[in-house]
Formats: sequence, structure tokens, C-alpha cells
Amino acid sequence: MYRKARKVAASLTVAVLIVLGLAVTAVVRDDPPSPPVRNRTPVADAGSVGRAAADAGDGRGSRGRDPFGASCRTTIEGSSVTAHCHNPYPGTDRLQLHVECARWWDVDSDSAPTEAGPARHVRLTGRCWKEVDSAWVSHARAEP
Repeated sequence: MYRKARKVAASLTVAVLIVLGLAVTAVVRDDPPSPPVRNRTPVADAGSVGRAAADAGDGRGSRGRDPFGASCRTTIEGSSVTAHCHNPYPGTDRLQLHVECARWWDVDSDSAPTEAGPARHVRLTGRCWKEVDSAWVSHARAEP
């Protein structure tokens, strides 16, 4: 009798795991793609940079824009996320920290947009109730 109950329990466990695996697969396929990385300039060889600067006429590269974008270092410790960003450029960068939590019931969060002026350091923080799945910082040009 005990052996039969163990076999039934094992069969039910396998069935539940298969159903959960299929459900997770369906959810993963339905998820939207991860957010695009913005304000990144493509890497080019030295010859094309010289040609682009000559074409632009103002010495600011192929798009005619000034360099832009704070460099950020994001650390995740337990359920807390901290991003330290430094803006070495003359333009103001509007930064926002995005935190995705690992648990389905845990609410993902976005910080308020924070402006990092020229040569400024900004610290952004966020958290989940439990584990953090991923975190990233988005950049936008501040309106003059």
C-alpha cells in the first residue's frame, strides 16, 4: 500500500512539474522584448570617424551631436539595488533606475527621473520585497 501511494505521489509531482514548465514557457514566449539600450553610439574604425567628422563639418561625429550619457555602475545586494552614475559630458542626462523583481507577486519599480548635470555624481536606489531579477538605468537628454 505504501509503495502504491509513493508511485501516485511521484506521478502527480511529475505531472505538476510538466504543467508548470509548459506554463513558464508560455509566459516567457509572451513576454515583450527587453527594453532597448538608448543613446549608444556604434563603434567605428578610425577611418570612418575621420570621414564622418569631415562630412558633418562641425567635428562632432556622424550624427552631429555632442557626446552624451552618464556612465553608471549598478550593484544588487539581496533585495536592494543601487546605481552610481557619473556624467562627464557638458549636457544634462536624465536618469531613471528600473528594477524587475524575481517573484511574480513582487511589484517592479521605476525611480523618479533624476537629472545629472555636467561633472555630477548621482546615486539611485530601488528595492524589491524579495529577490531582484534585473536592474538597469535609462538615459534621456534633459530639455533645455
